[in-house]
Amino acid sequence: MKLLIKNGHIIDPKTGIDGIYDLLSIDGKIAEISKDIDMTGCDVIDATNKYVIPGLIDAHCHLRDPGFEYKEDIESGTRSAAAGGFTSVACMPNTNPVCDNEAVIKYIINKSKQEGYVNVFPIGAITKGLKGEELAEIGELKFAGAVALSDDGKPVKSSSLMKKALQYSSMFDITIISHCEDVDLAEEGVMNEGYMSTILGLKGIPAAAEETMVARELILSEYTGIPVHIAHVSTALSVELIRNAKKRGVKVTCETCPHYFSLTEEACAGYNTNAKVNPPLRTAGDVRAIIDGIADGTIDIIATDHAPHHEDEKNVEFSLAANGMVGFETAVPLAITNLVKTGIITMKRLVEMMSINPARLLGLNKGTLEVGETADITILDIHDKKVIDVSNFQSKSRNSPFDKMELYGAVYGTIVGGRIVVQEGVVL
Repeated sequence: MKLLIKNGHIIDPKTGIDGIYDLLSIDGKIAEISKDIDMTGCDVIDATNKYVIPGLIDAHCHLRDPGFEYKEDIESGTRSAAAGGFTSVACMPNTNPVCDNEAVIKYIINKSKQEGYVNVFPIGAITKGLKGEELAEIGELKFAGAVALSDDGKPVKSSSLMKKALQYSSMFDITIISHCEDVDLAEEGVMNEGYMSTILGLKGIPAAAEETMVARELILSEYTGIPVHIAHVSTALSVELIRNAKKRGVKVTCETCPHYFSLTEEACAGYNTNAKVNPPLRTAGDVRAIIDGIADGTIDIIATDHAPHHEDEKNVEFSLAANGMVGFETAVPLAITNLVKTGIITMKRLVEMMSINPARLLGLNKGTLEVGETADITILDIHDKKVIDVSNFQSKSRNSPFDKMELYGAVYGTIVGGRIVVQEGVVL
């Protein structure tokens, strides 16, 4: 099978390519990148005025399968990911049953091979049942195919247990992804604590609930000398703590999500449950700090935290609504509009944050268009401006606060293993 992408602006930071070239894929592998490749016997995509980049990788999402297929399943979730330009996704373990054993890991891998539009890599649980009481069988999870470990959605409260998790994970060369939240400080709050929560009469979550746990993970990483990855950073002090730790040589990486550089707590006005997320949307000052952290390299990765929910779980009182928003199909437009078009980062830096760095974090042999590597490719038109319409989402769920927003950046093509999955913006 031959696929030729003509006249695209290819950016691959790993090989240093940055310019107008043709790209030839043969039998699922990158075969050649050069000018004026012969078109004979090829399927051809014209990528004139578009960027051709290594396939995007989402290091943090929820596919809800097994157990919550009414919200999302592997088929619908990966179709949504493909529409968003992602060729690989790593799914969190808060399924039912919890992804804390070999059987669930194998289920996800096997079902993804049968039904998935993109590559799926399971993240295993740190503790059994996500209960924070006893470590899961870390070696078993790693050998079954887990690419990282996390109790996402639930913090590991015990510092001793988190220390042991870091130590055991390092033996198996698998990364811990920490959901940083002090639930005692959060005190069952439902949005960011501050002016807006007071106006709305809603119980607030202080920024300190995130920051105290970020500080703990940094201290434990420094103490053990073992890497840790901080999930969904949302506050100014979290960014500053991580920035200072990196200067000291602490082996920390971190991610943020598009909603934390695109929205403030004011999106919750009118009790908009689609803006209810954990950690919560913060202040304008926090948003500026997140953007600064992206600009100076403190924040390594942009992940979606794609969290689909059924409309019945959002169409309730704010305090009762489920946390989370769908993210696959808005991530690229939000990043292009708020980061690239504003000159905060370059397209090269975007590729690093959404492809190279996630591949490195998860230990995947991806994130490059190097000859001989798998042809996972994303084609973007960053000048195309569209209005977000949640009714057209490929996901089963529609819980997005970005509906009706006009944003730059469209996914023109998604190619997984040399196979066209999205062509001219349409999922095949």
